[in-house]
Amino acid sequence: MSRRERLAEDDSYREWKGGYRSYDILKEASIAFGVILALAVVLTILFSSPDEKPSTVQSWARTDPVDFVTTATTELDGSSDTGGYGPPYNHASEGQHILFIRPQKWLGVSHPVNTAQDFVLAPLRSITSQPALQAAVSAYESASPAQQAKWTTAYENALAKANATADNTAISLPPGDYGPLPTMMTGLLGFAQSGGLDGALLTSKQFYQTDYTKPLLFMADGGVLSNRAQAEHLLGGQWGMMNETGSYPGQVWLWLYTFWYQIKPFSTSANADILVMAIMGVLSLALILVPFIPGVRDIPRWIPIYKLIWREHYRSLRT
Repeated sequence: MSRRERLAEDDSYREWKGGYRSYDILKEASIAFGVILALAVVLTILFSSPDEKPSTVQSWARTDPVDFVTTATTELDGSSDTGGYGPPYNHASEGQHILFIRPQKWLGVSHPVNTAQDFVLAPLRSITSQPALQAAVSAYESASPAQQAKWTTAYENALAKANATADNTAISLPPGDYGPLPTMMTGLLGFAQSGGLDGALLTSKQFYQTDYTKPLLFMADGGVLSNRAQAEHLLGGQWGMMNETGSYPGQVWLWLYTFWYQIKPFSTSANADILVMAIMGVLSLALILVPFIPGVRDIPRWIPIYKLIWREHYRSLRT
């Protein structure tokens, strides 16, 4: 150690003989906290996403009772998207696949959903003090499958000409043989508009009711979610996965995923999801293996700026 270094080290341990100035660390911390808080508030106002109200079955039934009843009828006869989806909800289909790869079929039904029972019949059975409604449910359940299909088909056809009342509390249909369905659907509509159906669809064995699968599936079978997504520019055809609600940017890095959904055969394929997943899996694997692929790993060396950046490195190798 040189003499200058020893002197500098000795000075660092020498007692300070100069003046002192008071320092309030609490005041300093308070100022720093206030500046950070103000900055966070300003940035939140300028760049945060809007706090939109959630869609519920109650709001859906109140704003579009015809669509609600139409969806409930398709749930009753099993013709809804959920009714024919397959695993993990039911056995109506084998699900998406690529050649022999059928992950939905292999994993099976892990979250069973019976659309007729879960979305219509069980909620109606939970309504008490309405003997006429319970009699209608019993009449429907005791009828033959052929008779049930006849009633639901006629009722669905009539719903295409249905109109909501001025206050949206009921719907009017042309006369026809609908069996007990008008009574059942009127009861279900009133139950939904009161908010009771939201609670009924959340009922589970858990202490905290945090499983929103059933209400989301029910609403997804109708038009409420798609209409809202369209208004917020969030549909798949609108590059929705890359956006947030309002005019705010979202996950722009997802453009490569959403790109495939815009072109054929993916845009028209019933197996689009698994096909896109397979393509992205291959591309991701290729990206990971770039350092090990001969030829591809040498591409940066062909770029002139590469040699400029690493010129010192190559000079050191030659010396």
